[in-house]
Amino acid sequence: MTAATLADGAGHGVGWVLPRPPRPRPLPVPRPQWRTLLQLRRNALSTWGEPAYREPVLAGPFLGRQSLLLNEPAAIRRVLVDNAGAYGRTPATLRILHPMIGDGLFLAEGEAWRFQRRTAAPAFAPRSLGLVAAIATRRTAAALDRLEREGRRIVDLLALFQELALEIAGEALFSQTLEPYTRRLRERLDRYATRLARPSPLDLALPRGWPSPAEVLRRRLGRSWFALVAEIVAERRARGVADPPADLFDALVSARDPETGRGFSERELLDQIATFLIAGHETTALALFWSAYLLALAAEVQEEAAKEASGRAPATGATEAGAFPLLRAVLQEALRLYPPAFTIVREAREADEVAGHALAAGDLVVVAPWVLHRHERLWSEPDRFDPRRFLPGAPAVDRFAYLPFGIGPRVCIGAQFALVEACAVLTVLLARHRLELVGPRRVLPVAVVTTHPDRRPAFRLRPRP
Repeated sequence: MTAATLADGAGHGVGWVLPRPPRPRPLPVPRPQWRTLLQLRRNALSTWGEPAYREPVLAGPFLGRQSLLLNEPAAIRRVLVDNAGAYGRTPATLRILHPMIGDGLFLAEGEAWRFQRRTAAPAFAPRSLGLVAAIATRRTAAALDRLEREGRRIVDLLALFQELALEIAGEALFSQTLEPYTRRLRERLDRYATRLARPSPLDLALPRGWPSPAEVLRRRLGRSWFALVAEIVAERRARGVADPPADLFDALVSARDPETGRGFSERELLDQIATFLIAGHETTALALFWSAYLLALAAEVQEEAAKEASGRAPATGATEAGAFPLLRAVLQEALRLYPPAFTIVREAREADEVAGHALAAGDLVVVAPWVLHRHERLWSEPDRFDPRRFLPGAPAVDRFAYLPFGIGPRVCIGAQFALVEACAVLTVLLARHRLELVGPRRVLPVAVVTTHPDRRPAFRLRPRP
């Protein structure tokens, strides 16, 4: 796709100066495997060499088994859709995530996952999107009003987005503010992300069921995290359950499996809420941060997006198809360049053949949206920020070349919620302020569990007339 084609198809972008945001320098290839293991703890994005961005499939050994990196859409479809039942979560994924989200929808497998998906689905029906958009609009305006009262013009936008997204998730879930809990929730999540989420060599090497030393610390933090979640749920439950549901909590408590009539147990409910609190706010905050960063690098795009944002109310427009096309395209392009979920790893449960490679049970398959979204065979100028790729009239993007929310039966259940929320937040922010970076403009992505910036750059918020 050329820039000219995109501009002609969408009617946007004449004269835009489009930046090439920095990305980590990859490790040299070939390299010793111990170096790869160490780098996985520091920044997984630098473990893929340049051939990963050119070849459709890369095969190699990893701790005594075969590992495939897939950038071929047909092969990705084979693993994540057509034969998804033949692949499961890896032991390392379970060791790292289970203490914080339990057996919720993200980690559950088999019949347990099917029950949870069927039961939770009505809570995420399109009719709930308006609630999320209205909450996001109101909360964002309140946060900006507070900054103005305090006279703050230079801010840490990542911290602001994290707090804001947690408040939005809390209100959508519980119809109440999480302000009494925000500090404790963020403290536990920050401690987990900075200290315990990094995979150790033993996390990666030990077989399923063998605990690694790091799990002791993760489980201790997990108990503290779930105790706090249970405290919030108990406070919300004391207010009763509305019929029809007034929020996602009502919907989850009232939900029944359409096949069996069974609802969530108390433990299952806590696992779902822990999953939604983490996944529902951290990834959205990161998508907003990277969108703001990219817009600060591309002044012309930001100005056109601001004009669009000033044209209609975000609480209604964020849920309507075709509304805010440029703002949505900016978000989609930010999710392409900086996907919060940067990798999808599956372990083969049985023998299979993928892209001409024979897999045995226990072999690994990696679909890395970070690599896939920057692959030279799938994207034109893949390292350049160009939201015109996603504007109406642009050439269609291969569905298996763009996976910010996964794909197939395990596609993220809250994907539309995240997009509507992020669009509403960005609309209010850009309508009121121009975003400018303060100090060095170079920010590198660092991936451990999600794709974070290597530092928290300061942004100046300049009020618009």
